[in-house]
Amino acid sequence: MSTSQQTSSEPTTHYSSDMNYYDVIVIGAGVTGLYAIYKLRELGLTVQSFEEGDGVGGTWYWNRYPGCRFDSESYTYGYSFSEELLQEWDWKEHYSAQPENERYLNYVADKFDLRKHIRLSSRVSSAKFNENENLWEISIEDGYKAKGKFLITAVGILSAGYVPNFEGIHSFQGTWCHTGRWPKEGINLSGKRVGVIGTGASGVQLITEIAKEVGHLTVFQRTPNFCAPLRNSTIDAETQKQIKANYPEIFRMCSESAGSFMHKFDPRSAMDVSAEERRQQYERLWLQGGFAKWLANFYDVMLPGPANEDYAEFVRNKIRERVYDPIIAEMLVPKDHMFGSKRLPCESGYYEVYNQENVLLVDVKTAPIERITSKGVLTSESEYELDVLIFATGYDAVTGSLNKINIQGIGGEILSEKFSGGPRTFMGVTSAGFPNLFTVNSASVGNFPRAAEALIDWVSKTIRWVQDKNYNRIHPTIESEDAWVRHVNEDGAKILRTQGAEANSWYVGANIPGKARVLLTSPDSAPAMRAIRDECAAKGYEGFVLE
Repeated sequence: MSTSQQTSSEPTTHYSSDMNYYDVIVIGAGVTGLYAIYKLRELGLTVQSFEEGDGVGGTWYWNRYPGCRFDSESYTYGYSFSEELLQEWDWKEHYSAQPENERYLNYVADKFDLRKHIRLSSRVSSAKFNENENLWEISIEDGYKAKGKFLITAVGILSAGYVPNFEGIHSFQGTWCHTGRWPKEGINLSGKRVGVIGTGASGVQLITEIAKEVGHLTVFQRTPNFCAPLRNSTIDAETQKQIKANYPEIFRMCSESAGSFMHKFDPRSAMDVSAEERRQQYERLWLQGGFAKWLANFYDVMLPGPANEDYAEFVRNKIRERVYDPIIAEMLVPKDHMFGSKRLPCESGYYEVYNQENVLLVDVKTAPIERITSKGVLTSESEYELDVLIFATGYDAVTGSLNKINIQGIGGEILSEKFSGGPRTFMGVTSAGFPNLFTVNSASVGNFPRAAEALIDWVSKTIRWVQDKNYNRIHPTIESEDAWVRHVNEDGAKILRTQGAEANSWYVGANIPGKARVLLTSPDSAPAMRAIRDECAAKGYEGFVLE
């Protein structure tokens, strides 16, 4: 990486009086945004957040669809920065549902008096860097404006909902929505003819829940997924005490694992033990909750090769065992991608849904959707009449939310155009030509809050350091950015989630037509990412231009 370049000059910042000025502006008031407000304020900086929703919570505000819940353990998902918060909040379930998660984030906002720094119902339309004042000028869709020296985009990695551009989509006469924009008042599904397009993580959760009340359910599946039992349960009083006593150990385990989860891979190769021992390990993990069967398995289960295929066939057989009709079972068995090349959806009775007489599974890979009609969905083989149509069609991940904002850097360069071939950043958090901008999206690894706290800790310390040194700008050199992009592309090509054309996941943007196929996050483990950032800071922000 290039060494830091320091340009000595007199401060040129001039604060105009026609709009509000802050040290730091944060876009978003979800998990990352709330912590950013708290941390920056603790460091003595003035901060203002702009949030599109009319409430805080981000992902857990918008995703109100039935069945939405954590797939990582609740007690690993909460904030770790306050011992008092840890001790006074009781998680009700091992894998908490959306209503409780939203309550938790509202509780945090109230407990730490964060709301006074948040302007709700404020969608940011543009953010432009004023080169003369060295300030970011923020415009809200309602006409409100503000200026800040630093800008943090805490807009989430899975927040820009994607609905395929089906012909006739607006002609449908029934009710329709995307799972990520489920209405607050809910949707009455009782006795209705409901169609769900998509069987990813959101679709799996939704389908399982609504199958209990709909009159008839039609599921339109393009790609079957490897899904594993969540095995959720309530937390009893004694377990609650144990969790609260063991928080230091819980967070230590998270900090040391590759994805910041409570699970560590078995260092043995699956192929170095007998078939019987492999089977025993698989069965033991299958009975555990959450991601254990994914992230506590033999290490080479997560590498292309015989171990991966051995475990994939184990999971396929588990699916077959649960679905009565062998033809439907084979429709639900993934055969076109490796286990782990997509994030593992966790389920609570998903496969049993297809044993219900009022549930129909439609394979839209063999019979593609041709259009949405006024009555429902028309495929190349049939028309399906519906009262309600739900798009569980995923997200334009990582860069999608950024690209919706007109972000302009030096010389009017537009960030969405710069990122058209994939994120061009240094360490996932900064981009050359966009001074004092921290795009934390593509630096996120694994269990989101664990990554978010570490990221914001680093970003806030960096901002404080820049302020204390009286610099006006910090942004990476072209050389360090190029080196990082090469690292992501070269090392990213070696990991499972990018292997071959079959890994058509959001990790590489393959779910969005026309989007460049490139790893959108980092190929490094969470501990490695923290070490890289810390080393950069320890070396006086090597790889950055400081002006």
